[in-house]
Amino acid sequence: MGDERELRDPGAIEQFAESYTRAWSSGDPSSVASHFSENGSLRINDGEPSIGREQLTETARSFMSDLPDMVLTMDEIRAEGDTGDRFVYRWTLRGTNSGPGGTGNRVDISGHEEWRIGEDGLIAESQGHMDLDDYESQLSGAAQEADQLEQPE
Repeated sequence: MGDERELRDPGAIEQFAESYTRAWSSGDPSSVASHFSENGSLRINDGEPSIGREQLTETARSFMSDLPDMVLTMDEIRAEGDTGDRFVYRWTLRGTNSGPGGTGNRVDISGHEEWRIGEDGLIAESQGHMDLDDYESQLSGAAQEADQLEQPE
């Protein structure tokens, strides 16, 4: 995927982010993990981090299992600060909770990750941010139920 120096080129980080986006939509959780350094980490909000490719693969597998038709789109990638190794990746996730025990409910949620790129040119650390309450509400159908209650008859 390249080294850190290559990712200082805006075109290179854009290509890397597009590849990462495709990986999340691919149904192959190891493809997501391959964008991280060997001991890279992903933390979502204040949760426990997934550290190393095995845990990262399992985290991606969990999302892919819950949302088998998941499509991630990249909304933006931009440099953060002037060190050349920090980026903000904004995304939107859409899919249907049709995996094992799924509700059949649609999910449409946006979030972002703050990346630190390692010397190997892969993600060394990613701090993810999303509204987990909204995500869980959409999975369970509570959001759709609330919308129906607000609809005038």
